Amino acid sequence: MTMLKWGLLLLLALAGPAAANTDEAWQALREGRAMLLMRHTHAPGTGDPPGFVLEQCHTQRNLDELGREQARAWGDRLREQGIHQARVYSSQYCRAQETATLLGLGEVVPEPTLSSFFARRERRAEQTRELRRFVAGLEPGLPVVLVSHQVNLTALTGLFPRAGEALILALPLEDRVRVLARINP
Repeated sequence: MTMLKWGLLLLLALAGPAAANTDEAWQALREGRAMLLMRHTHAPGTGDPPGFVLEQCHTQRNLDELGREQARAWGDRLREQGIHQARVYSSQYCRAQETATLLGLGEVVPEPTLSSFFARRERRAEQTRELRRFVAGLEPGLPVVLVSHQVNLTALTGLFPRAGEALILALPLEDRVRVLARINP
């Protein structure tokens, strides 16, 4: 067998389990045994301008056209996975709410525990505990999609997601959160 054929076989062998694990994660999401936690899609810059006002989108860092395209593509991806409706909760920040809305999966409910604590890092531990309590209090029903920020996802999971990246997390959330799949935008 040539080196090229061996290389292709190795790639297929390595991709197989990952694909199977991702399929299992999607199934867990559809069945309510997992939730999707995503970082808002592309919004150029870092943090927010000094003096921004949460209720005034024009004062914040917002999605650009790439971010809007990523959010719509995520909605398509979720529908391709059989998720046509979901319980969608979002940070109160405009870039997260716009991401959640563009998914097109249903009403977006603002959830303060998903809002960024980038400018108030002393809130990290308490807000992460509050997020865990919020998730624990969700009743069974439609799949759950949460849209938040890098600092929040990192505090909960220890991972550093890219803009528009999502994690499928096993429910209930354990002390050490179990990531079933990490999905790029």
